[in-house]
Amino acid sequence: MPNRLSGEKSPYLLQHANNPVEWFPWGEEAFLKAAAEDKPIFLSVGYATCHWCHVMERESFEDEEVASLLNRYFVSIKVDREERPDVDHIYMTVCQALRGTGGWPLSIFMTPDRKPFFAGSYFPKTPRPGTPGFTDLILQLAHLWKNQRDKVVQAGEEITKALQPQKSHGTGGKSFGLSVLQRGYEQLRMRFDVRWGGFSNAPKFPTPHHLTLLLRWHLRNPDSEALAMVEKTLESMRHGGIFDQVGLGFHRYSVDERWLVPHFEKMLYDQAMLAMAYTEAFQVTGKQSYEKVCREIFEYVLRDMTDSEGAFYSAEDADSEGKEGLFYVWTPEEVKAILGEELGNFYCRFYDISPEGNFEDRLSIAHISRPLGGASWQDGMDVAERARLLKEANKKLFAVREQRVHPLKDDKILTSWNGLMIAALAKGYQAVRSPLYLQAAARAADFILSSLRQDSGKLLRRYRQGEAAHPAYADDYAFLIWGLIELYESAFDVRYLEEALRLQQLMLDLFWDEQEGGFYYTAHDGEKLIIRNKEIYDGATPSSNSVAALNLLRLARMSGKTSWEEKANRLFEAFFSLISDSPSAHTQFLHAVDFALGPSKEIVIVGDFGGEATQKMIEIVHTAFLPNRVMMYRGRGEEAARLAALAPFTEGLPTGDGQPTVYMCENYACRNPITDLDELRAMLTP
Repeated sequence: MPNRLSGEKSPYLLQHANNPVEWFPWGEEAFLKAAAEDKPIFLSVGYATCHWCHVMERESFEDEEVASLLNRYFVSIKVDREERPDVDHIYMTVCQALRGTGGWPLSIFMTPDRKPFFAGSYFPKTPRPGTPGFTDLILQLAHLWKNQRDKVVQAGEEITKALQPQKSHGTGGKSFGLSVLQRGYEQLRMRFDVRWGGFSNAPKFPTPHHLTLLLRWHLRNPDSEALAMVEKTLESMRHGGIFDQVGLGFHRYSVDERWLVPHFEKMLYDQAMLAMAYTEAFQVTGKQSYEKVCREIFEYVLRDMTDSEGAFYSAEDADSEGKEGLFYVWTPEEVKAILGEELGNFYCRFYDISPEGNFEDRLSIAHISRPLGGASWQDGMDVAERARLLKEANKKLFAVREQRVHPLKDDKILTSWNGLMIAALAKGYQAVRSPLYLQAAARAADFILSSLRQDSGKLLRRYRQGEAAHPAYADDYAFLIWGLIELYESAFDVRYLEEALRLQQLMLDLFWDEQEGGFYYTAHDGEKLIIRNKEIYDGATPSSNSVAALNLLRLARMSGKTSWEEKANRLFEAFFSLISDSPSAHTQFLHAVDFALGPSKEIVIVGDFGGEATQKMIEIVHTAFLPNRVMMYRGRGEEAARLAALAPFTEGLPTGDGQPTVYMCENYACRNPITDLDELRAMLTP
């Protein structure tokens, strides 16, 4: 019989709807039952495309013996971490504090009033070396609850007390300078893997905001190693198995230092952040190889991760047919059966598909193992011909691969991750000038603004199968505002700037901490959990405070709202000590510091939007790497009036003798108007 999860929309919760465990979704019904029956709570947190979540389900949650014990001694709650990141953040912090590590599935045992007393992640059903068995753990904790209740409750109280955020003690009059950016750069340089790129040993994560920060440092210090570190990492990732060479898009991370063997799930946020990194690398270097990767990521997202109404799905699983990576791997026999002997041999040599395999069970992950050029080929072809053959071969392999059993697609739509992809597509449009990307960004933004917003104007977190649910969190607001700013600066539809400003004010109303500064993760009127924290660490995704800091600065410059710049400064003060101690753990935050330190540019273009000269001016600004600029366009009539209502300083800007004109201010000083394209290029060249 289905349990209480059967009425949910989350793909992750629905995966567990037929478990013999009597699961509850997070909510008052579960907590009241636990209190009434005097039972502790077992909280299990995961997500639909989590490999070890699947393993623990098969071993334990589908097992009648384990289910019987859980049902007898505990009230069991399932949470999708992507729907309820507030719950996940709190209890993952507990796990990391108690165990020194964390991960999913997250397993928490807590009192009926939600205070945790034991934490872990994956547990096998029976003991393994260094890991207790889940069955034994259930029985031991049930025994403690019955016979040593005072100790259990005391542990819960102490853990909860230790979680409470510390009060800020101010900055002592200090403020961020270039030194914090330099320390961030130096910390990354010390950790850089010279041979393979990236900033760790195995496992190795892409962490695109490290790369985009290094591009900003390169702009300030062209003689530094920053650009070389970025290029080595971007090239190694694109050549590695972490990139889907056949179907495009990036997998989650590499389990080895070489970027060869990935954890095969694909996340929307990785595609968005990596697309921005490759886009900016293209703007800095002009190398077509980076533009190509940008286009490849968007091709994958628009083909496989886009809803019919325009928004973007969350993820694709690592597993199919019960095995991780099976969908993606090959044998030489399979390849040659599809491509023929000659092309198949060429393909296998290039992508390292061998009889012995480079993965499990003599299967191979396609990765670029040698350059397309060089004397070793001895096939009489030039590089362009080899590239053409490989492109055709990948089309044929992709068509065959589409007939395989696909990994699960997590088709829920999250406001925050859609905001990142909207930003990425808009920035991609600016750099590579494909209208398709701008159209896709606008469709997604329009969907989120119409389908994930309440009548009050407040955002919702998740949409699936016609249902929008869960009050939005700080990252939903911050990331969507970021996307809307980029979209406005790409399309110059005043509506998107209006929405960005409206949502920024709402975010301040709902999340801002008036006493200490910074944004709480949950809204003032949200559910009261055991702690209320602020997100600042830039991990797999940037933190809400990091993105919000730069949003405030950009919108302040665009609207003239100096109070928002003051809010950004208070945010800097709130996190000054934390950022100063470990700048490389907060690289997205350092983007905002970089902007604040300047020089920054405010650019307004005035002219006939359809005119060739106006469009050329826009293109010159769009394609230049100017991370610390804001850009606006003032047209005529109603659009000009709407813009002036948001940014009064634009009202009196005339075109020079009827020509399109660029007005540029830098560090609070405005230059003479520019009407000459060559002069504009020169002004934007570092």
